[in-house]
Amino acid sequence: MRLAKICYSALAASLMLTACKKEKEEATTEKVPGFDVSSLDSTGKACDDFDTYANGGWKKKNPIPGTESRWGAFGILDKENKEVRLRSIIEEISNKKDRKNRSEEQQIADYYQSFLDTATIEKRGLTPLKPYLDKINEVKSLKDLSSVTGELQKVGVSNVIGFGVEGDLRNSKINALYQGQSGLSLGEKSYYERTDSSTVKVRTEFVKHVDKMFSMATWADPNPGKTILDFETKLAKLQLTNVELRDPVKTYNKMAFKDFEKLTPDFDLKTFSDKQDVKADTVIVQNKAYLQNLNTLLKATPLATLKLYTKWQLLSRFAGYLPKNFDQEDFRFFSTVMRGTKQQRNRTERAIRSTDGLLGMPLGKLFAKKYFPEDDKKKVSEMIENVRTVYGERIDKLTWMSDSTKAKAHKKLKAFTYKIGYPDKWKDYSSIDIAPDKLFENVISASLYQNKEAVEKIGKEVDKKEWGMTPQTVNAYYNPLNNEVVFPAGILQPPFYNRDADDAINYGGIIAVIGHEFTHGFDDQGSQFDDEGNLKNWWTAADRTNFDKLTKKYIDYFSGIEALPGFKINGALTIGENVADLGGLTLAYHALEKSLKGKAEPAPIDGFNWKQRFFLGWAQVWHMNTTNEALQNQVQTDPHSPAKDRINGPLPHLKEFQTAWDCTPGSKMSLPDSSRIVIW
Repeated sequence: MRLAKICYSALAASLMLTACKKEKEEATTEKVPGFDVSSLDSTGKACDDFDTYANGGWKKKNPIPGTESRWGAFGILDKENKEVRLRSIIEEISNKKDRKNRSEEQQIADYYQSFLDTATIEKRGLTPLKPYLDKINEVKSLKDLSSVTGELQKVGVSNVIGFGVEGDLRNSKINALYQGQSGLSLGEKSYYERTDSSTVKVRTEFVKHVDKMFSMATWADPNPGKTILDFETKLAKLQLTNVELRDPVKTYNKMAFKDFEKLTPDFDLKTFSDKQDVKADTVIVQNKAYLQNLNTLLKATPLATLKLYTKWQLLSRFAGYLPKNFDQEDFRFFSTVMRGTKQQRNRTERAIRSTDGLLGMPLGKLFAKKYFPEDDKKKVSEMIENVRTVYGERIDKLTWMSDSTKAKAHKKLKAFTYKIGYPDKWKDYSSIDIAPDKLFENVISASLYQNKEAVEKIGKEVDKKEWGMTPQTVNAYYNPLNNEVVFPAGILQPPFYNRDADDAINYGGIIAVIGHEFTHGFDDQGSQFDDEGNLKNWWTAADRTNFDKLTKKYIDYFSGIEALPGFKINGALTIGENVADLGGLTLAYHALEKSLKGKAEPAPIDGFNWKQRFFLGWAQVWHMNTTNEALQNQVQTDPHSPAKDRINGPLPHLKEFQTAWDCTPGSKMSLPDSSRIVIW
């Protein structure tokens, strides 16, 4: 099931990475310095551009590898986790004999082998697609199309409508069926609307890409690229922007399923749903107008165009599992053109990542057992409670919030739960049929498992123990429906958490990360959910107005930052993450300050006092080099601000930063008290 709505607020965007050649012993025992002073750029000034000052040396020493579109702390650690640690696990399993059928070891080893078996993949060509292509070619009406596209969605092929299952935003204990917009190959409607030369080039290359894919498939459809771009452009005009999608109130439209079906009288939603085994009395619709206008568009579009579009979505979905020429052309457009990645990883590296993508939790079970010390879970738990305490103190000191709303904020803060490292219970994946010589069928089997798992949840109680990330993931998230923060084992390593570093570095790193996730519970979206995870107002009207005024100022502040010529940050899209960064830094700094009360002043390290090292810790977790193409894509599609602006952006609003670095009034990294924005 595919739905463009994600209820989790994650710390970082997903990154694609290269291989690491270190030995396993280095990955597990090597001591990492708290902060490597060679990362500094001594010619820079902390008060003018803190990112350049703190990370300029690192950036010069760490150019973007050809296989990447951006390169930083997240990517390097993720590379270590996957291409050293997971690789050792996979290879160890692959060398075992007599693996039990449908055991996790058999599934991991055989899927890995199926991805590496390029001879079979080349020999089979497009044959695996034939059953689906035959059904598309046999379509003779919109009703037929609704049946075929429903069946395709069951195996992960995107179309103009998507379904998803998660907790009901207004009754978070019960899973509900959601419907949302979908079907744009370029990912976001701005790619179809902007007239700057860079975006026009992407559209031109997209047409060439589709034409080439169809030509390689020997499909004789005339002008497929232009036809598909024209259709998707019309589709994009009907869709909500990524900013509008952030509003959980406007995108929550619950209705009886029979009324939902009536929104597209010419496209049979019942058949479309039945083919996905969806059984629900109600559905939460993202945008009623989209469905009504979509019906008009589908009715007015030649059936041949709709069939062509469906063939394209099928081919694009599975391109990475098809012969080399399709795989390489898919990479050329989506990775090189759209993100500036120069070269594809080798097959072994991709096999590891593909196995992780398909069987991440079974691998995660082994990863956590081998690489996550239980002592770290206890330490992180203590850190979380420290942040909770400081957050409560910050709430009490707010001047813009009334006592009645403060009491409810405290109630929500107290109700926060957290998960650390890995799940307490593991799912059963034994129903996924994996063979060592059938890559395409393996992907289909996993997709059917995911669809079955989703539809069986509809109307059932939410499993609060379920994880939204695998243990090896270098990320963290806040889930408003569970009112929980989650920290996988993958991120609890240097530079985010370094057991050998001084407190200041760790507070600027992992504690700021923890604070970031806590603050998501009180950002523009999270603040609309109560202590039980329900979309419910707990604010007085005056307090909400005050909060909205503060966030509007912060939106305007970031909207004035130009990431690249002609590409400014979308402050409204990134407001949640920007508020979380500001909150995370604020909480972490005051938690560090609180921890030092009554103790001797920590001695400087490498010439930097603890206040300065706190901010160096913050800078090093976000250091990153990025291609211009990836930066353009991020500004248009990503709710996270570019790394440089995540480092520099919040710092002028922290008086503590100005004090730590002796920034004079008027310096670029300073703001007068009247211009500083303090939210939490």
